[in-house]
Amino acid sequence: MTDITDIASQFFGACQAGQGYEACKAYCTPTATFSAQSEALAHVKTVEAYCGWAEALVKILPDAHYDLVSFATDERRQCVIAYAVFHGTHTGEGGPVRATGKSCASDYVLAMQFEGGKIRHVTKIWHSHLAMQSLGWV
Repeated sequence: MTDITDIASQFFGACQAGQGYEACKAYCTPTATFSAQSEALAHVKTVEAYCGWAEALVKILPDAHYDLVSFATDERRQCVIAYAVFHGTHTGEGGPVRATGKSCASDYVLAMQFEGGKIRHVTKIWHSHLAMQSLGWV
């Protein structure tokens, strides 16, 4: 049996560091889906698109990093959950407005569901409006 904890950890690290889908696709099924009840991610429906979104975000917030708070595996349900706090300051080019110099510390959870030893779906639980407000974007 594939160790889903290790796979999820490798995916989480690569994705959240903004390494893009090329660095993440080996951990996912080819049709891995994504969902989030979050304004900023309402249009994102695939893990590939989410990885691209995270990659772009790191360019806007060059000091972006996360502090991992908890990482848990539910073998029976084939799900791994990561709870982290994302940190970043808008000093890079791009984004919805010119660089604000403002920072955020934003709690979020990724729930990664597995099938056949690969991620088949990721759900992000995140209050994007509060993060965007901290960054001066709304």
